[in-house]
Amino acid sequence: MKHPDASIMTVETELRVPAASIQIVRFNLEGPSDYILRREDAYWLDLCLTPRPGDPRASYHDHWGPHRFERLGDIFLVPPRQTMHVKSESGGRQSSIICQLNESAISQWLGEDIDWTARQLEASLDIGSPHIRTLLFRLAEEARHPGFASQTLAELAVGQLAIELSRVCMDIVEGPVAGGLASWRMRLIEERLREVREPPSLAELARLCNVSVRQLTRGFRASHGCSIGDYIAQTRVDHAKRLLATDETIKAIAYALGFASPSNFSYAFRRATGATPRQYRQRVLRVSQDDAQAKPPQTEGLVA
Repeated sequence: MKHPDASIMTVETELRVPAASIQIVRFNLEGPSDYILRREDAYWLDLCLTPRPGDPRASYHDHWGPHRFERLGDIFLVPPRQTMHVKSESGGRQSSIICQLNESAISQWLGEDIDWTARQLEASLDIGSPHIRTLLFRLAEEARHPGFASQTLAELAVGQLAIELSRVCMDIVEGPVAGGLASWRMRLIEERLREVREPPSLAELARLCNVSVRQLTRGFRASHGCSIGDYIAQTRVDHAKRLLATDETIKAIAYALGFASPSNFSYAFRRATGATPRQYRQRVLRVSQDDAQAKPPQTEGLVA
């Protein structure tokens, strides 16, 4: 396996089950980073627990042109025997949960290996499944705070994760084909969702794209592989994460994002992330404080 070395990636805790290893890791990036991710016999799933610094982007040079890099989502997947080249424009500290899932755990559901194409690899850079997100958060919590029958619970969660990831892989292979939204409509939706205010209704987005609500919802799922409602909800959580890393009060953030009350905001945020807004803010602050106290690591020539 090629991966970031110990100078930039530290394993804080680890949980192992027969089909997978689950690690909570911290990336320590001082300045722009450049490294390789690859596994020969496992699927590498990465969910960021704190925001990724430096606008990280990734490339599959074996399938794409040498200068093509695409943005990494909160959850990304590196399939077996595929080489992902990751770059970021600046440094910082960031935590992730990484699940390395044995290839056999997926192939038993898919029935055969996937011959990954350039389009399919692009789709793997941003996994939008809320079910995978929930399972990874549950495994992260179990890794940090193991309880009664922890091993059995983790094995069951990994089994569910294998099924959900198999579904995602099947959707990726089938692809966003006929019925998807035009790229200019997707761009309008993304621009509206980047606005930090009350999330748009389906009717508003339908008017923006000049389609019916039914066309919007069906087309978005075909284009993006998840429901537009789930995507809007996740975008709202992403805005909240960025704002919680600032000095804004939790109350102000709740109202800025269109929640009726701070308690409603706390409930929605915890359901999506497994942590309350206050807990998430404390986690981000702890990472920042550790970063300020730590000696900057050397990161030149970081291709593993």
